[in-house]
Order: sequence, then structure tokens, then C-alpha cells
Amino acid sequence: MIGASLILLTQRSTTVNEQDVVTPFEQNLLVGLVFVIMFGLGAGLTPRDFRLAVRRPYGLIIGWVTQFGIMPLLAYVLVATVLFQLPREYAAPVALGALLMGCVPAGTTSNIFTYFSKGNLALSVMMTTNSTLWAILMTPLLLTFFGSLLFEAGSPLQIPITNIVVTLAILLVPVVLGMLLRRYSANVGAVMELMGGFFGLFFIVFLMATWVPRNWGLLTSTPWQTYVVAIGLGLFGIVIAYVISRAIRLHPMNARTIALEAGIQNGPLAIAIVLLTFAGNPDIGLILIVPALYSLFIVIVATFVTFVFRRANVAQEQKIPSLL
Repeated sequence: MIGASLILLTQRSTTVNEQDVVTPFEQNLLVGLVFVIMFGLGAGLTPRDFRLAVRRPYGLIIGWVTQFGIMPLLAYVLVATVLFQLPREYAAPVALGALLMGCVPAGTTSNIFTYFSKGNLALSVMMTTNSTLWAILMTPLLLTFFGSLLFEAGSPLQIPITNIVVTLAILLVPVVLGMLLRRYSANVGAVMELMGGFFGLFFIVFLMATWVPRNWGLLTSTPWQTYVVAIGLGLFGIVIAYVISRAIRLHPMNARTIALEAGIQNGPLAIAIVLLTFAGNPDIGLILIVPALYSLFIVIVATFVTFVFRRANVAQEQKIPSLL
């Protein structure tokens, strides 16, 4: 009986259309928001940040390893062990979206939660930008590698690597423009940095206020395995990165920062990549599901984690030497 119900549920889920997840208006709004967010990300950097990063690169190295080592592997494990319990015609396109979600860089929302979690905000901003710049190389490479493990050669569901590289290159343009603006006009750059963070939060609030009520039927018909992947990617990513950071004796403030940087992926960027790269693909609705659910639930996960992190005794931590 349970198996029959699951089959019926999955059959309904395989008919998800692109408009069922993101309407044309939301698509245009999202792409515009991503450009503003990326511009604000670049505007948050100063020459001093680069000098500090060169002199003390340990944080960036650890962040790079957690971002492009832990998160893609975690996405692959969740897909292979949980999502592929479902019929292949549903699981395969959803898995592609989940894998992309694990391979994109950190999001600007991590900077905000780092601030409220008593973390190292300067390190957070630098790590976010560093992973974003590296994404043009690492995201396609990781998708190719893990995609070859998940999808058989000749599978009708192929990863358009060239399109993804071009999309990432285009979306990196506002980051570079933001960095140039901050270089020649610090005040305007600071304002754009704040706008980037604001629009990142706006996207999440927009999802909660409009997307959830409109897609309630989709949310209730989505199999629980999909929720485990979408929520587990952020939650397990934060926990694993924090445990590793503390195991190698990083300062607690930096451990909190790296944990949030690793677990909070750039959901709007992942959705924009899907919309711009898989346009016309009949499975685009299913590919969008995990990025959309991840973007919705990561703010809940990060808020819970922030309440836990805020219990830290900052005065006591100041006695601990920091190497980052």
C-alpha cells in the first residue's frame, strides 16, 4: 500500500512544469536580483582585504576545501543514498538540481548570518567572494565528475557544461564591476554592498511570502526524500564544516564562520543557472525543485544555527589565539 502510494505520488511529481516552480515574472525578477547581489558582493571588497588574504591565506584555503570538497560530496551522497530510492524518471532530474546546488559557491546570506552568529565577518566576505570567483572553474569540473558517477553515458539527461561555464562567466561580470566601483568610490561601493545583502534577504522573504502559498500543492506532493536532500545539504554541511574546523583547532569564531560559509550556498545563483542553462528542457521544473526548496529552508536552518552559535562566550574566546 505504501509502495503504491509512493508511485502515485511520484507520478504526479514527474509532471512538474517550469511555471509550477518559477513563473516568467519571477524568472525575470530573480535574474535581476542575482546581478544586484553579485554586484554587491564585489563591492564589499577593498584592497586591504586582498592584502590580508595574501598574508594570511589559511582561512581561504580551509574555506575552499569545505566549499568545493565537502558540499559537492555531501550532495552526491544524499542523492545516491536517499533520492535514488525514488523512480529514476523523477530522481534523475531532481538529482541534477541537487548536485548543482552542492557545487555552486557560497551566498551573500552567509555574511549576514555570520555577523549575527558572532563570527569573523571580514573572513566571511572574503570567503564568499573567493568561492564565487573559483566557481567558474570548480563548479563545471565538479558537476562533470559527480555527474559521471550518477548518470550513465548516453543518458538523455546531460549536463550542458559549456552553457554553465558561459552563464557563470556572465554572472561574474557584476562581481568584477562591483570590485572596480569599490576601488574608485568607497562610499558608493559600501552602499552597493548593503544593497546586495538586502536583496539576498529580499529573495528569501519573497519565497516565503509568495512562492510558498502559490506552490502549496507542489510542496505537499513532493516526496520526503527530496526534502531530506534539500534541507540536509545545508544542515549537514554546516555541522560537518564546524566539526572539522574545531577538530583542527581553529578559533571558535572562525569555525562558526567557515561552517556557515560552507553550508549556506548561493541559492539564487543556482536557480538562475538552471533558468539560463536548461531553458527549453522538459525536465527543468524538476531540476528547479531542490534549489528552490534549499533556498526556502536554508534561512530556517541558518536561523536555528545562529541561535546556537550566539550562546558563545565572546569575552572568553578573546583569550584564544587566532591564526586566521
